[in-house]
Amino acid sequence: MNYKIIANTIGWVLIVEAAALVLPLICAIVFAEPEYMIFIVCILICGILGAALTLPTIKNKTMFSKEGFVTVALSWIVMSIFGALPFVFSGAIPNFIDAVFETVSGFTTTGASILTDVEALPKSMLFWRSFTHFIGGMGVLVFLVAILPLSGGSNLHLIKAESPGPSVSKLVPKIKSTAKILYTIYIFLTFLEIVLLHIGGLDMFSSLTLSFGTAGTGGFGVLNSSIGSYSPYIQNVITVFMILFGIDFSLYYMLLLGKFRSVLRSEELRAYLGIILFAIIAVTVNIRPIFNTLAEAIRHASFQTASIMTTTGYSTQDFDAWPALSQTIFVTLMFIGASAGSTGGGVKVSRVLIFVKSIFKEIRIAAHPKSTHKVTMNGRPVEHTVVRAVNVFMAAYIMIFVVSILIVSRDGMDYTTNFTSVAATINNIGPGLAKVGPTQNFSLFSPLSKIVLSLDMLIGRLEIFPLLVLFSPSSWRK
Repeated sequence: MNYKIIANTIGWVLIVEAAALVLPLICAIVFAEPEYMIFIVCILICGILGAALTLPTIKNKTMFSKEGFVTVALSWIVMSIFGALPFVFSGAIPNFIDAVFETVSGFTTTGASILTDVEALPKSMLFWRSFTHFIGGMGVLVFLVAILPLSGGSNLHLIKAESPGPSVSKLVPKIKSTAKILYTIYIFLTFLEIVLLHIGGLDMFSSLTLSFGTAGTGGFGVLNSSIGSYSPYIQNVITVFMILFGIDFSLYYMLLLGKFRSVLRSEELRAYLGIILFAIIAVTVNIRPIFNTLAEAIRHASFQTASIMTTTGYSTQDFDAWPALSQTIFVTLMFIGASAGSTGGGVKVSRVLIFVKSIFKEIRIAAHPKSTHKVTMNGRPVEHTVVRAVNVFMAAYIMIFVVSILIVSRDGMDYTTNFTSVAATINNIGPGLAKVGPTQNFSLFSPLSKIVLSLDMLIGRLEIFPLLVLFSPSSWRK
């Protein structure tokens, strides 16, 4: 284990976090809030510690897969702990476990909250809370790879450990250039949403915070009503951008290159859009009697479907009060999630497709033992290692899900609350049903349950294995 390169990378993560804290500092100054001193202190803490970790000279800059997983897992844990300090120091969230829960929820773009009154927080704290979504959406390690010469050319291990999906490939020969392309697309789409929301009448503070939440598919709002208080125009803009941020970013790059056929051949994209369309139609028909007009039903059904499918977690209505069919559809969408290579969470559409195709492959082989069948995606055979990785992922996912429910159940909540609280956190959704519904929060859980749910959020965002490798004793043996 190359401990020096791990410490060095974590140091750079802290330096990036210190730089990120400058924006809420500016926000505090603009709104004349006394919290500006809190952010200065936190910037100094992150900056000084980060500098101390990056100053030592490293002779061996090689990073293998094991170091990549451990580095990413530790980086996210460290980033979350230090990111919670502004909430604790300011008294906005005085309980440290609650503050870490909120910060982990922000960085992992989950959007689950322990806050009972969001609007009571200073604007600078609300800004930092939403900005954590933007930082975590594309990933801080992807950002580091884009701007720094890390790990002696082995940056792909960091990208693989942090990026969502069953497989990760380079868009261009150099992984550094790939990271730059991804972040350029990410920033451009975010900027475009900010402009459109501002044109729709939102002030710049709301435009920025809501766009950060949409870009990272996170869902932290600045109002207690989430998105319900905004105009239909604002809701429609956010709906469109939630869907856009749930698409594999490599497809946007192909569009820029003019490879339209490659985009249209994407099975994942077709399935992703098809599932959204089917869910919107089904939910609209189911909730039509609740609303005055069909247009209103379509708007709310489209928004909520996009929000759950992309794991954003915004809400315009209390869908916990909607009919059981709509709730069942939403819980199903929680598990499917967005596309691989997007900022969304969940199992991912491509992984679901491969898993389902694997089942049908085994059925055909059982019926015709001498026949040969291969799992294909986009007309090409899927490598056996990828299929195996998907199957192992699903098995580990189910095991962690069951164990989490068992631990959380100790708090004495009803089954719907327990089940959807784990589903909402491990899939990085945010709201669940019952006591963790869109109008409720996670404050009722015990400290142990909050720690478990925080780990579930990290496991969901990093897709299980970085956290498992971190806690595996064999990873630390020479």
